[in-house]
Amino acid sequence: MVGFRFGVNMVSPGPRAGWVDKARRAEVLGYDVFAVPDHLGMPAPFPTLLLAAEATERIRLGTFVLNTPFYNPTLLARDVAALDQFSGGRVELGLGAGYVKDEFDAAGIPFPTAGARIDHVEQTVLTLRKLYADPEYQPAPARPEGPPILIAGSGNRLLRMAAQHADVIGLPGAAAPKSGPLSAASADEVAERAEYVRGLLGERRDRVELNLLVWAVATPAERDTVGERVRQSLPGFTDDQIGAAPAVMVGTPQQLADSVRECRERYGITYFTVLEHDLERFAPVIELLK
Repeated sequence: MVGFRFGVNMVSPGPRAGWVDKARRAEVLGYDVFAVPDHLGMPAPFPTLLLAAEATERIRLGTFVLNTPFYNPTLLARDVAALDQFSGGRVELGLGAGYVKDEFDAAGIPFPTAGARIDHVEQTVLTLRKLYADPEYQPAPARPEGPPILIAGSGNRLLRMAAQHADVIGLPGAAAPKSGPLSAASADEVAERAEYVRGLLGERRDRVELNLLVWAVATPAERDTVGERVRQSLPGFTDDQIGAAPAVMVGTPQQLADSVRECRERYGITYFTVLEHDLERFAPVIELLK
């Protein structure tokens, strides 16, 4: 049976000493991937991951996920390769199509259509792999093929593209309506998305990981307050949705471990990423599953 991997996504900027402590703590607790998102007001991905690389020995370093339309693919390839080289090949490159128009506006970058943003993600993957395939390319990544690529999203078009190119496909655990805020994806919605993408993978089905972003982890005593905590960043999540969402896990460590196993059995998901505020809460679950 396929084993599990666990990541933590660090969302709070802080001083150097704090970053070093958090990276080392994640490694000690048994996490496989120390990751950062790519939103304005949050940690800058490449400087913080390079610092984490210097402070740790084993843990992998991920972008979860880059706002890919912000980047020129050729310039991004250079930065990714340098980080991969300096970290000893520990980079996992997560790419997303971007969805927060306000961030594009704040950066003075045009906000393309959804289709154009997905095309940009695909062109980025193709550019990176073409450049890295050149034995003369510098700076060279640690592995000739470059770091593994995670592509995250939930729409049909993006998932079709991810099924062609990604080493890992990230399911966000949230549903994006045509208008309004994100809402929590129900168990049936996660199952449908997972089955859809697994059906697209064909012979790659057993070689591509599925990832779930876990929006919140809570103890039984925190059951009544977890909704309020989630809605601080995701106001579209109602109490009913939160109660039925695989991406919101409530229970004892053993119950949470059972929920993780259920996700593997029902959805084929074996890689789970929690948010920074659940770094300590989720650690006992890792001990039970590794």
